Amino acid sequence: MIIKRLDKYTLETADAIRKLLVQLSRSGKDRGEIPKEWFDELIDSPYHDMILALEDDKIIGIATVSIHMGPIVRKNVYLEDFVTDASVRGRGVGSAIWNEIIKWGQEKGCNNLEFTCGNGREVAQEFYKNHGAEIYDTNFFRKKL
Repeated sequence: MIIKRLDKYTLETADAIRKLLVQLSRSGKDRGEIPKEWFDELIDSPYHDMILALEDDKIIGIATVSIHMGPIVRKNVYLEDFVTDASVRGRGVGSAIWNEIIKWGQEKGCNNLEFTCGNGREVAQEFYKNHGAEIYDTNFFRKKL
């Protein structure tokens, strides 16, 4: 298994990521093609990255990380879209990606790793707890722009 950071766009990479995101989706629906421009912006930014797990040149896991800043929190990592392919779960792929997330945050000078995990995702929540994460008592809001 190879863990690396996304450094270039290809249609094949975009399609593989899209398929993993369908597995992550609660509805199991495909939200359509991810625009090349989104990948370009992510790759060009020093504040965002996508971590990939590959096996035999096939993407088997991903995580998107971003730097989140504020005068109180200072500088934290925000984790989004963390998923491994169902066929490799329980084989350490998630842990390998997790370790790279931690390394990325440390390289960026961040203090904490923050993320949400929906109700009904007990396996994921157990994974996070087993990797040292704690539930932070807060409410998460969203407003469509």
